[in-house]
Amino acid sequence: METNFDLKGWRKNFYIFLSGQFLSGITSMIVQYAIIWYLTRETGSATVLSLATLLGMLPMVLLSPFVGPLIDRWDKKRLLIFTDIVVAIFAVILAITGTLANHFPLWLVFVSLLMRSVAQTFQMPTIQSILPMMVPEDQLTKVNGQLGMVQSANFIIAPALGAFLYAVVPINLLILLDVLGAVFGVSLMILVRIPKVVSQGEKIQLLADTKFGFQKLISNRGLWYITLIGAAFTLIYMPAASMYPLMTMQYFNGTVGQAGLVEVIYSVGMLLGGSLIGFFGNWKNRMLPVLISYIVIGVTTGLGGILPGNQTGFLWFVGLNAFAGIATPFFNTMLMAMIQQSHPAAQLGRILGVLNSLISLTGPVGLIFAGPLADFLGVEKLFMIAGLGTLICGVATWLVPAARNYDRQLQEKLAENSSLKDSTE
Repeated sequence: METNFDLKGWRKNFYIFLSGQFLSGITSMIVQYAIIWYLTRETGSATVLSLATLLGMLPMVLLSPFVGPLIDRWDKKRLLIFTDIVVAIFAVILAITGTLANHFPLWLVFVSLLMRSVAQTFQMPTIQSILPMMVPEDQLTKVNGQLGMVQSANFIIAPALGAFLYAVVPINLLILLDVLGAVFGVSLMILVRIPKVVSQGEKIQLLADTKFGFQKLISNRGLWYITLIGAAFTLIYMPAASMYPLMTMQYFNGTVGQAGLVEVIYSVGMLLGGSLIGFFGNWKNRMLPVLISYIVIGVTTGLGGILPGNQTGFLWFVGLNAFAGIATPFFNTMLMAMIQQSHPAAQLGRILGVLNSLISLTGPVGLIFAGPLADFLGVEKLFMIAGLGTLICGVATWLVPAARNYDRQLQEKLAENSSLKDSTE
């Protein structure tokens, strides 16, 4: 599967990698929030916000199936370094244009969001495919949880720090934080040891490799059903998720600072959820916390849509999002650990590329209707719809035996393989 790679000292290697992800991630998130708040304040349009989110998701949908084969064949360290540099270059272009023109052309903002998403489309499956090669197999769930903790910490710090910096630093200068993040990320990535896989350097056949990844995913019935339900969840939930700034600033008549507070509280919950996974990650049945997360997210999101549009309602909204944040990491973290243990590392790029595309595919479909629906029905109605739909996804996961029982069967298979390996040594 992989070339020989000494896992001795894996913790130090992994935590250097994790530190780079934190430092580059925090600056990137601050810039991302600054752009969204800029669009919210300048336009006040749900349609513009949904379009911005749509552009940010399209590369994940359209490119992911073809990115996977490249990730399996290319040098993963160089790929992560290159994408960080590309994001920094576009940040410089946007900052210079905003300085010279005293405002940002809307089309250039959209292009910048699009290119950031293209970079993320390469980065996400690359990171996901690296982890099984960097850490022992029995630590996968925990390190995925720790990676989730770092991402949650970024979400906690970025909105608060971003709201403060947005108020005191010109937006054209604030965007240059992406350059600083790239310097941190690239510098630490140079120090990280990433093993090569046997597929690295092989000839790339995009269509054949993409078909291979799809066939591998669909042949695994349990994961396939979990993926389809996850795609349905994305379709239903993404329209509401894209409207958080508008929900706070328009429905609750709040400020940019209050919009940042919602994001911080949600992310504190995500950090707590990631901590629970990181420290107590060896569940015997990882599908149970997935089911619970569907229920918690569905209930809290649905209740958020029936709150009164005043400051009292806003305080309840903040509280509900704390619980939603706790539940959020469980689905992605548990699913990723199960996938990493279900397939060889040399195939993960192709499989994850297809999976990320399928789960993300329905998001843009929902976003096409999100803006007009929010402008017509009211943004709060999208939260009610998202909450009910999420509960239905949870029920569907429970009613499909192949999905409900997948992890128990997987862990039994892994235990059998481990016993066979021990008996032959």
